[in-house]
Amino acid sequence: ILGDPELPGTVLRLPMVYGPGDHLRRFHPVLKRIDDGRRRILLEESWAAWRSPRGYVDNVAAAIALAAVSGQAAGRVYNVAERPAFSEREWAGKIAAATGWDGDLVTVPKDRMPPHLAQPGNSAQHWEADSTRIRQELGYNEPVPLDEAIRRTIEWERANPPGEFNPYKFDYASEDAATAS
Repeated sequence: ILGDPELPGTVLRLPMVYGPGDHLRRFHPVLKRIDDGRRRILLEESWAAWRSPRGYVDNVAAAIALAAVSGQAAGRVYNVAERPAFSEREWAGKIAAATGWDGDLVTVPKDRMPPHLAQPGNSAQHWEADSTRIRQELGYNEPVPLDEAIRRTIEWERANPPGEFNPYKFDYASEDAATAS
């Protein structure tokens, strides 16, 4: 598209989008454990440190709309992402804080993690995106502040449980055994 002189295209590289309608239920594994009264939530060491770009659904929509109506955006490539890119542990902590949960986030070595909590991929490589260009060139800023985005996402998750299809596994007995050893 960017190579077509007749078509003023713009490329937006989107982050992991969270919030109402998130079909991947990014908050669910932590929130369900909190709502189930778990006192400890396990995170594998390298996964806990992993950073990736995220964006609240309404904020990502605002970035798309801004780029769509801006003539200045034609021919440009923009990363859309919140700043900073928090680690998985920091995200879990933000969810915990927003719910008032006072349990412990426990970092566990990979060889002690229950198999159902194994994460795919290479967590040794962070996946961060610099959104400076869209902010400077188009004046983009998130209209929904982070704390409000987290609050709305928690509210939506609680009002819309995943039902019979749950992409995550919850084996609390094996999680307790991992923290006891």
